[in-house]
Amino acid sequence: MPPSTGPVPLAGRVRRVLQDDPHPTFFTSAIDGAPRWTIGVLTAVQAAALSLLTLAVPAIAVFVTTASDPAHAEVAWTRAVVVATNLWLLAHGVPAGLGGAVVSVIPLGLTMLAVFTCYASARRSGHATRTGAVASIGGYALLTGLVGLVAGAGVLGVLRAVLGGLVVGALGLGAGLLRRPEAAPWAQVVAPLRDRLPEPVVVGLRAGFVAAAGLLALAALLTTLWVLAGHATIIDVARGLSLDAVGGVVLAFAELAFVPNLVVWALAWIAGPGFAVGAGTRFAPDAVVAGPLPALPLLGALPGAQGGPVLLAPLLVVGVGVLAGLAVRRWLRPVRARDVVVAVGVVACTVGVLVALLVALAGGAAGPGRMAHVGASPLWVGLLSVAGCGLGAAGAAVPFDRTVRDALRARRARRRGVAADVAAD
Repeated sequence: MPPSTGPVPLAGRVRRVLQDDPHPTFFTSAIDGAPRWTIGVLTAVQAAALSLLTLAVPAIAVFVTTASDPAHAEVAWTRAVVVATNLWLLAHGVPAGLGGAVVSVIPLGLTMLAVFTCYASARRSGHATRTGAVASIGGYALLTGLVGLVAGAGVLGVLRAVLGGLVVGALGLGAGLLRRPEAAPWAQVVAPLRDRLPEPVVVGLRAGFVAAAGLLALAALLTTLWVLAGHATIIDVARGLSLDAVGGVVLAFAELAFVPNLVVWALAWIAGPGFAVGAGTRFAPDAVVAGPLPALPLLGALPGAQGGPVLLAPLLVVGVGVLAGLAVRRWLRPVRARDVVVAVGVVACTVGVLVALLVALAGGAAGPGRMAHVGASPLWVGLLSVAGCGLGAAGAAVPFDRTVRDALRARRARRRGVAADVAAD
């Protein structure tokens, strides 16, 4: 029976093409043969555009929704783009001028959004090579500086934009590239640095990052409790604003951008020094000095408790240090007694530096007048975190380590031997 000469189905044609050529050009694009640095730059462009559009599109939508208001008759739609651009730059550490006031408090929620878009872009389109990583991170930093230059941020603002772009790009793009199929395992990536550092330092760094994550988890839990305790005040403030549906949605998203800041402030509260929301205010376990606050529902979650059991809140820092000390005991194989002491010291310093950086990022100026001072003192919160975690880690690791006990016994034996020799003479 002669073979059929009718039309071949699409699935059959695709199967035939795959059999004839395992790498058909129909399924590839011109970018597949491009240099790796080109792919990295395009990944950076995609990440920056995605995060910027995430802010610009809702801003334009809000403008279109409220365009019928006579009060907005003289406002061009480009104003919404300018506001979104300023917020995007603020998320990268560039102070924004809004309504004649300078706002330098970084909305950490928007920063996390930028990190996530970088991660998603690198995970989808990047290429995990050294050239691709440098091109991606450097390209993102240059794009951030270019946006700052176009927005008129000035020389210092452009430099801050480039620095912020480097940090955000390194976190987001770097994490995304590590999740690529062709990426090397994390242990292999950090092996050159790990092999050059003493083991106590490596273990101390690991335990320090774990301790910092534990403090943030406690702060997030405390923030949730604050929100639950102040939900009635939050609802009353929201009702008092008499917002329409669009205004309510805008306010809700704006406050979500600052929820991570509140978590960092809760961390400062746990450490002891507390934080301020306006000059002359203080929210701490030992005192609450409140003043006139903006009518923002989120501020209804600020703590009101003081004295009594909450004075024991800094002991939570010591408790996290104990957990870090137990991690040191588990991970470290000490050769000398001082190895444990070095590891504990690195734990304390790592926690202090990370906490101080977070507190510095979460504070600044939120407006004119009293609102020019918002947040906590990075120095004091960092030092108290060093003291608390260092004390807890030392208490959990040093007395129970075998090498430390053997060293103490040897020292006591030498002292008894010297004393006996002196007595014999």
